[in-house]
Amino acid sequence: MSTGPQRRASGKPRQDAGRDSDHRTQRAGLRDRPWNAPPRERPGASTEAMAWRPGIALLEATISAADETLNLQRPADRVLSAFFRAHPRLGQQDRAFVAETVYAILRRKRLLEQIAGGPDPRRLVLAALVRLRGFNVRELATLVTPPEAAWLAEMKAAGRGELDFAVQCDLPDWVVARLEPILGRDALARLADAMNRPAPLDLRVNVYKADRDSVLARLAAEGIAATPTPYSPTGVRLAEKPALARHPLFLEGAVEVQDEGSQLLAYLVAPRRGEMVVDFCAGAGGKALALGALMRSTGRVYAFDVSERRLAELKPRLARSGLSNMHPQRIASERDPRVKRLAGKIDRVLVDAPCSGLGTLRRNPDLKWRQTPQDVARMSVEQASILAAAAPLVKPGGRLVYATCSLLPEENEGVVTAFLAAHPEFRLLDANEVLRDARIELPAPAIPGDRFLRLFPDTHGTDGFFAAAIERAHGEKVKAGAEGGA
Repeated sequence: MSTGPQRRASGKPRQDAGRDSDHRTQRAGLRDRPWNAPPRERPGASTEAMAWRPGIALLEATISAADETLNLQRPADRVLSAFFRAHPRLGQQDRAFVAETVYAILRRKRLLEQIAGGPDPRRLVLAALVRLRGFNVRELATLVTPPEAAWLAEMKAAGRGELDFAVQCDLPDWVVARLEPILGRDALARLADAMNRPAPLDLRVNVYKADRDSVLARLAAEGIAATPTPYSPTGVRLAEKPALARHPLFLEGAVEVQDEGSQLLAYLVAPRRGEMVVDFCAGAGGKALALGALMRSTGRVYAFDVSERRLAELKPRLARSGLSNMHPQRIASERDPRVKRLAGKIDRVLVDAPCSGLGTLRRNPDLKWRQTPQDVARMSVEQASILAAAAPLVKPGGRLVYATCSLLPEENEGVVTAFLAAHPEFRLLDANEVLRDARIELPAPAIPGDRFLRLFPDTHGTDGFFAAAIERAHGEKVKAGAEGGA
């Protein structure tokens, strides 16, 4: 919510990547083919019987899209959206081919650059098609030069060979250096493998309007394969990725696109009916909507953000949801008078802080190439400032939840540990016990006695998330501006 991540020069990586991850997930779920279209044969699933294959024009379009995306100056999804608007003659199948190929390159950029001998977009696209997307050299023979065909055949025959560990993980060296001492090499390899695969499409059932069983029944009746998510009581996981923008369940507000891990944060906040709740960094409002639905549209949920654009994206979602307890408010900064007026009055405060977003690499693989250690250091300072600014809102006995979609300790427990040391009136709750109270049973923490919530793609099937549940002691006096510069 702090203004720092918003102020960026043109061409610099966005520093609020983590905050927008839910809505980028939603945009991904709302595009592609029509919701009621028959399942398509994935262009990358090469078989002798496959009728569809790219032509020269589509290959050149894919190379152009890869070239524009790989300069890493803007989020990949925005680059591709602009590219498709500039190339309206590309059909649905063509756009899917381009997007899937570009995202394959972003996921395995280090491996492909090693194979291709550098960052040349054409060689990267060709290597991705053969090595990652299952095309054989014969299918591409009419699209490439004889030397390229020979190179592709040699590459396919050579296999993977020995790879540096960071190349195996396809992570920047600095990320491996941060995570390997914490997780160990084997665990990091498993995590990286999971992050280098596309994420499933998860839905959150709006319990104010529907229940999960009825949603699953309607999807099944329409031939859309779906299952309950293993942990979130309101989650539905789709086997395919149909576009949902015209689906009746979406238009009625019965479902929203939201990763299961993000859904679990609402249960960690655990709002009760009639309470006062603040989503301090609301963004496009996915978590605020989940909180409002759990409260059955009672009480008040303040959705704060410094970005008018993101709050504008909340408006149509709020209209579909049917909730009347939501109060979106743009604030100038965490020191806005509208924030200070709520000091000591709020039962539950969620700080879903802007972060590196490295837990969302399944959906946003470009983030690992667009973030730097300097970005993370800057964000950790900002995260600490935001958390300290949100704390005075919490009433005695109330709960403060700090969350990120990062995997890095300096954005996670480092921020929380420093906050608790400076604020003895707050104590850390056991996040897994809080979820058990909601009848959500997660696998045992990898670190025995760990009181934080840590979600990983390889263990939980969610995006990577961190969260801490913190409680304010009863009987504490709260004064606006008394803490953290608020």
